[in-house]
Amino acid sequence: MALYSAGVEYGIHCLVFLVGDCAESREASVRDLAELQGVPLDYLAKIFTKLAKAKIVVATEGVRGGFRLGRPADEITLLDIVCAIDGHKQIFDCREIRGRCALFEGDAPDWALAGHCAIHGAMMVAQKRMEEALSQTTILDIGRKLGRKAPAGFSGQVDGWLNERRERKASAAVIDDDQMIPLSPVTS
Repeated sequence: MALYSAGVEYGIHCLVFLVGDCAESREASVRDLAELQGVPLDYLAKIFTKLAKAKIVVATEGVRGGFRLGRPADEITLLDIVCAIDGHKQIFDCREIRGRCALFEGDAPDWALAGHCAIHGAMMVAQKRMEEALSQTTILDIGRKLGRKAPAGFSGQVDGWLNERRERKASAAVIDDDQMIPLSPVTS
């Protein structure tokens, strides 16, 4: 079973697409990001609500509105994203079974319970190392890795794809506004 939800993966993938060239933030709607990444829109909307609450993204207003990064991409760590979406999770929940050994016949000796549980301690070290690794990787780092891997011009294709949808949305809004205007004057 995975420690982190699919929402963490969806969120990170979508945030990478908000990192544009030169680490500038792109703007995109949740609907467009869901379509771009092939992820469920309703689920992604909930994820972006959490990301906005954590100030990782900010909403932009207007017909072409959507979301953009709330801070510079080099200041948004994977740990920030994980905690925003899934909360702080422990990788281990110690059940304190060290005193339950059948040989103790219900009365665990002091030596068995003395000090911290070595297994719990080892798991906490692993937790700390994992969180340190996540806190040392930013969304910009991930975006740059994608940029090195992608063919030249891919970033421009993403910009074009997102801009086309924003323009389409803006055109649809103008048409909707025009339809609200009476076609002929009203006479009494």
